[in-house]
Amino acid sequence: MGQTREQRIVRTSILGIVANVALAAFKAAVGLLSNSIAIVLDAVNNATDALSSIVTIVGTRLANRGADYDHPFGHGRAEYLTAIVIGVIVLYAGVTSLVESVQRILNPEVANYNTFGLVIIGVAVAVKVILGLYVRKVGGEVNSDSLTASGTDALLDAVIGASTLIAAIIFMATGFSLEAPLGAIISLVIMKAGYDILRETISKIIGRRADPDLSRGIKATVSEVEGVRGVYDLILTDFGPDQFMGTVHVEVDESTTATEIDTMTRTIQHRVMKEHGVPITSVGIYTTNTANKAAEAMRAKVEEIAFRHLHVKEVHGFYVDEETKTMQFDVVLTFEAEDREVLWRHIIEDVQKEFPDYTVQVILDSDITD
Repeated sequence: MGQTREQRIVRTSILGIVANVALAAFKAAVGLLSNSIAIVLDAVNNATDALSSIVTIVGTRLANRGADYDHPFGHGRAEYLTAIVIGVIVLYAGVTSLVESVQRILNPEVANYNTFGLVIIGVAVAVKVILGLYVRKVGGEVNSDSLTASGTDALLDAVIGASTLIAAIIFMATGFSLEAPLGAIISLVIMKAGYDILRETISKIIGRRADPDLSRGIKATVSEVEGVRGVYDLILTDFGPDQFMGTVHVEVDESTTATEIDTMTRTIQHRVMKEHGVPITSVGIYTTNTANKAAEAMRAKVEEIAFRHLHVKEVHGFYVDEETKTMQFDVVLTFEAEDREVLWRHIIEDVQKEFPDYTVQVILDSDITD
């Protein structure tokens, strides 16, 4: 029986804890015995990596809790909070390491390397490469930002460890110490890693564009349902890794009955859930003219007018009601437009000039998904 997503994250994190604690202990001992600030700081970084793995486990446990009265959409976003905590830990470790490195630059001390210490560093580099590749691979497979960040950080640690090893060899060969400057560089790299984790996670919490492959796949699935003439306005709301809820509009023939729409809606919800694991909570309906043959020519003209303007991506939901002399459609504008509302009004004005006998109603849509 295969492991669940939670089990894989927890077991991978435990592996990271064990490896990082062992490496931190060895490096701390070697660093203190050799009076090497770079090795000591690398040991501290390993210790923070172990703490990050613990936080990842806690966050995963919280995120896996089901929905309840106060949290009807579940607790999946707790994983994003976990990633923020990890980012802060990494950033803090970088800042404190930088302070220590600067103090060593101002008050230098001579390091005392030995062959055993260098062997430990070399082994640590190899372990970090293997651990980093594995953790990042699992993180990608289970869509865990925390694991992916930990794996990338481990690979970064391997590069830093290799740099420390080179600096030690240079010192033993020439007597020229790069310890303090290298410690400062390590600190800056750690700080950059923390910043990147925070930036990426905060972007997701704010609300980032859905994965193009997922959105296009859902639209393709919906378009295959009988009676659907067009698929528009797909909105995917992120409630945690691989936890989306969606809404969508479909275009149907104006003669479609309520019963047919109900069947179509249920079919859409069933197929999207089965093929993509995304519950569609609402299906909106656009009707398209079929009895009014002149409406097709009007629609083509409206599209021509709209696409004369820059930053118009799509026109959809077109419908003409001859009884009320009303023309309705949606226009999708890209975010590159300097003033989207001004552009929207210009489109309305241009269409109104072309069709003065109609009341033109245009909904301004955003380019939300691919």
